[in-house]
Amino acid sequence: MKFSIWAPNAKRSVQLLIEGERLCLAPTSDGYWELERDTPAGTRYAVSLDGGEPRADPRALRLPEGPEGPSEVVDLSSFGWTDEGWRGIPLPGSVIYELHVGTFTPEGTLDAATGRLDHLVGLGVDLVELMPVATFPGRYGWGYDGVGLYAVHEPYGGPEALARFVDACHSRGLGVCMDVVYNHLGPSGNHLSEFGPYFTDRYGTPWGQALNLDDADSDEVRRFILDNALMWLRDFHVDGLRLDAVHALYDDRAVTLLEELSGEVNALSTGLGRPMWLIAESDRNDPLTVTPREAGGLGLHAQWADDVHHALHVVLTGETQGYYEDFADPGALAKVLGGVFLHDGTYSTFRRRTHGRPVDRARTPGWRFVVSLQTHDQVGNRATGDRLSATLSPAMLASGAALLLTGPATPMLFMGEEWGASTPWQYFTDHTDRGIAQAVRRGRRDEFESHGWDRTDVPDPQSVATVDRSRLDWSEADEPDHARLLDWYTSLVRLRRDRPELGDPRLDLVDVDHDTDARTVVVHRGTQVVVVNLGGKPQTIALAVDGAADLEVVLAWAPDDTRLDGTSLYLPAESAAIVGPAV
Repeated sequence: MKFSIWAPNAKRSVQLLIEGERLCLAPTSDGYWELERDTPAGTRYAVSLDGGEPRADPRALRLPEGPEGPSEVVDLSSFGWTDEGWRGIPLPGSVIYELHVGTFTPEGTLDAATGRLDHLVGLGVDLVELMPVATFPGRYGWGYDGVGLYAVHEPYGGPEALARFVDACHSRGLGVCMDVVYNHLGPSGNHLSEFGPYFTDRYGTPWGQALNLDDADSDEVRRFILDNALMWLRDFHVDGLRLDAVHALYDDRAVTLLEELSGEVNALSTGLGRPMWLIAESDRNDPLTVTPREAGGLGLHAQWADDVHHALHVVLTGETQGYYEDFADPGALAKVLGGVFLHDGTYSTFRRRTHGRPVDRARTPGWRFVVSLQTHDQVGNRATGDRLSATLSPAMLASGAALLLTGPATPMLFMGEEWGASTPWQYFTDHTDRGIAQAVRRGRRDEFESHGWDRTDVPDPQSVATVDRSRLDWSEADEPDHARLLDWYTSLVRLRRDRPELGDPRLDLVDVDHDTDARTVVVHRGTQVVVVNLGGKPQTIALAVDGAADLEVVLAWAPDDTRLDGTSLYLPAESAAIVGPAV
């Protein structure tokens, strides 16, 4: 095995602490220190710079005791993959399912999550998006404080468990997308700056030091990130990556890291003969993020579009505080359902400035935008982590799902949403540094107290009870109300495929009529019509559809009380229906 450590900050020596020995690595001209040694898988080792404290290898594939412990040699080539016939899955037309390994099951492991994959197959989703699995301090957390970016969090099962999970997904026809964080590292157990100039003071992020992507000696920092991304796709057979907060990847180079990553992933995809996807979380509302590089864009394949979430949240819940304020505008819902961004060069009250760039609806396909009713952010960053199901009836949840799953964008569901899970999903951490733990606890409570919350109502992020409350209760899915909602979600996903117009990505063909007084929404999708009544009384809604004699109610939340008479649809209060040509 070749040990190769990039440590330009080492002045005298880099030593490998292995099997009771201290072995000196030889310096190279580019800041690397190297050593060849026959070392079997399972061997533990550490790195010492200039005789200092033992540190984990920044590229270690396993950190069995966490980021402050030793590294372990892993032989990825020894895994017995069974997905030789896997040819990938296209992002266009897909439905994504976001899950957090630690709370998806009571056990909180990748192997336990594998045991629930048949549920996802039955639901009809295509891509399973894993929240970050890179090693972080402590037992549990959201994963966005990752430190060992090349190692799979040991409480989840380590690298072999991830390989088993991906292999099991592929055997069931499911693709896997991994959430990766390259804009910062966690504050605890992070010793990269001892090795080299991984971070820069030129920029700052809300979560810590920014990675050095454009300053002196940044080439190898970029290579560290690029190699990490390629490793998940190549060695772990992952199908796509969700890139966290790319607006915090500060990069002033002519060719940005995102462009470089796009080019290398496309080359790997071509070489391996299966599609690979890069999905950005971006706060910029800039369609250039998903514009191909040859057309002057960054070349990422898709991006999260939170404006759709915000507009749906406001119309369903009536909440208008904070960044929801602008989405109470009467035209907001119609604009985002057909054009993705509300702020597309318009003034944002929350930001107090103009924000975004217009989407060319005729040229940019809707599948490039990932949209949702709920996500880990939008639920977990609420004071008590309350889901929509905490305040909305099953009928209102069903109405929101109808608008989400019949639109032109790529829908994403958050674990448990499909049955209206009653469990909250709260902000939880397990920082091993007492100072950081106390700062996080205090900061969380200070933030929400400033918004009018009682401090005692904000869950303690460091409490085991907080993470336990956030675990899904799978027994709920069999209870009548939850089972009915699950059947509704399953039917909508199936209908999206059976009636292709409901998944048509052409944004310019979406026509929306939102009657804010009656609280009805009518969305024309070719010959299909999605109708939602969010009001407290029944409505008779005139449908502007040709060929009325051939229409039928294809799917209804309350089928016994929904009636179609020619072009007039009678819809009960808090209900939804899809109308289309009889087949």
